[in-house]
Amino acid sequence: MGNKELIASGKAVLGLELGSTRIKAVLIDEEHNPIATGGYEWENQLVNGIWTYDLKEAWQGVQACYQDLKKNVQEKYGVTLKKVEAIGVSGMMHGYVVFNEKEELLVPFRTWRNTMTEEAVTQLSEVFQFNVPQRWSIAHLYQAILSGEEHVSEIAYMTTLAGYIHWQLTGEKVMGVGEASGMFPIDATTQNYDGDMLDKFSNLEKVKAFSWNIREILPKVLVAGESAGTLTEEGAKLLDTSGELEAGIPMCPPEGDAGTGMVATNSVGVRTGNVSAGTSVFAMVVLEKALEKVHEELDIVTTPAGDNVAMVHCNNCTTDLNAWVNLFGEFASCMGMEIDKNELYGNLYRKALEGDKDCGGLVAYNFYSGEHIAKVNEGRPMFVRTPAANFNLANFMRTHLYASLASLKIGLNILLKEEKVKVDRIYGHGGLFKTKGVAQSILAAAFDAPVAVMETAGEGGPWGMAILASYMSKKDDGETLEAFLNNKVFKDSKGEVMEPVSEDVAGFEAYMEVYGAALEAERKAVETIVMK
Repeated sequence: MGNKELIASGKAVLGLELGSTRIKAVLIDEEHNPIATGGYEWENQLVNGIWTYDLKEAWQGVQACYQDLKKNVQEKYGVTLKKVEAIGVSGMMHGYVVFNEKEELLVPFRTWRNTMTEEAVTQLSEVFQFNVPQRWSIAHLYQAILSGEEHVSEIAYMTTLAGYIHWQLTGEKVMGVGEASGMFPIDATTQNYDGDMLDKFSNLEKVKAFSWNIREILPKVLVAGESAGTLTEEGAKLLDTSGELEAGIPMCPPEGDAGTGMVATNSVGVRTGNVSAGTSVFAMVVLEKALEKVHEELDIVTTPAGDNVAMVHCNNCTTDLNAWVNLFGEFASCMGMEIDKNELYGNLYRKALEGDKDCGGLVAYNFYSGEHIAKVNEGRPMFVRTPAANFNLANFMRTHLYASLASLKIGLNILLKEEKVKVDRIYGHGGLFKTKGVAQSILAAAFDAPVAVMETAGEGGPWGMAILASYMSKKDDGETLEAFLNNKVFKDSKGEVMEPVSEDVAGFEAYMEVYGAALEAERKAVETIVMK
């Protein structure tokens, strides 16, 4: 069946993801190849000290993205998109979205980027004997309790961005297990919220003061492959404002961008891992066994199928790097040179490969927002060099590429060196890897392990979400997600693998020594440079 016939007959599958800088839709065929896309750019806002997105703009973006997808389908295939076989919705991970009984939003959406929950995570991690990261929903909830926020008494439902969009489209208050594991700790044996920890939370004195029960305000947990409801009449009109999209389309459990990244890189099996590098950066490795210790730098989450994953998450990756590239672009424009953005990025990234392996005495901190691993509470991007440094463009670009992965490297050292977790191959995806071979080689040096980047890496989360929707719709009886990916999605996949180069590994380690020693200066910048 050709793509035109496939779309006309409603057999294509749709994945939608609300990412940090872009809302994107991907339509895939029966072989899981992307056949049409749509997009909408947006950006978070710092409002009253809190990183947020307006949920009204979220819907404007979703609707504009879907219309862009419809336009792409019409232009490429001459058909109107009215029906698909299945839909999946994803969003940036975790955060805090709470509603009252009237389904009214109680406070603006608090994103993963906020580092305002330190008091809560310190207490919860001690009570649970389990690391609770600052971006998790339960951390935001307990911090709101500790801070005496008035809205807490009115909470009737707590979800994430992906869960919210799915709820409005289907009426179902559910969550995929991978995203749910960033709301509240999951018991991998039951593939549900950890019962003992739910009891411990409920028994906290400050929690007892409220009439709601934590079990009642969390979404129901579903694993990959399960049905998560169907697109309602209201949901269809909400997604497609033209009214042409048909209701009744099956929808799979909503997932966060961490889960879709695992799927998009075929890294849901034991000893596989992936790194997603864009606005934020995170590394995930599927575990063979439980970690020996609790580490505040390592999160324990799950795959969309419910298997335990060790995760190193950093709030900052490419934002500061992009700002420098844009500055060079502005300079070029000032000099009368109009340079294509992809060419600008490509040339600057490739220049970094000419730099000294240890960056020649330059060091940068890319903290546009706070970074928990580095114990930095607010963002203060900073670049420093010694007077004797080898200050040139190659080292400047290499330094900022190193900086984009340096916080990640802190967590990786704990995971790989202290816990001695084994990983056979890492898959890279996200905007940082668009320039062939550059970030890939630096990541290989950071991991000291082979790094693969597939041809499909640029499709990322929405493609992974479409695959999860396809898995729900097309899986055979008893077929695991791992088997589905290996046998039906990635059997003929192409990609390039880069082995770590010993000189690069040693250079990155040398850079990290300077980086770690000078972190106190970065923390001092937060204290002394007042944000306006």
